[in-house]
Amino acid sequence: MTQKAFQDYYPDDFSHCYGCGRLNDKGLQIKSYWDGEQSVANFLPTEHHMAIPGFVYGGLIASLIDCHCTGTAAAASYRKEGRNMDTMPALRFVTASLKVDFLAPTPLGSELEIRGKILEVTPKKVVIEASVTANNKICATGNVVAVRMPATMIPT
Repeated sequence: MTQKAFQDYYPDDFSHCYGCGRLNDKGLQIKSYWDGEQSVANFLPTEHHMAIPGFVYGGLIASLIDCHCTGTAAAASYRKEGRNMDTMPALRFVTASLKVDFLAPTPLGSELEIRGKILEVTPKKVVIEASVTANNKICATGNVVAVRMPATMIPT
């Protein structure tokens, strides 16, 4: 993909997250993009993401939903403000609430598609509904309330 992912716009100080940090070489490094009015990310789980043989660990699925949705929150806020994602001040979000429902076992070795649908955007929070699909079957859904990163978390 030639377009930059939401996470590629994060300043270096905000790029160390285990799930989405491009500077975390041990992390998942997920990449999220716009697909019309929804956001999308793809991830291929490998053997070390296993819960039991053949199936993905649920914590990974929760992490994918979490990080995809906080990235989507930033992108949605930039869109709402009519700003490009490379403009300052940087808009960064953290998770205030994460709810995940596991609907079916998620197969290991199949590419997962994580989709986000924006339900609400305000100056302080963004609410996103998410789904995780494998082999055209929804395996998990989630709801994330992402809030603007508090000043106490911003590096000085």
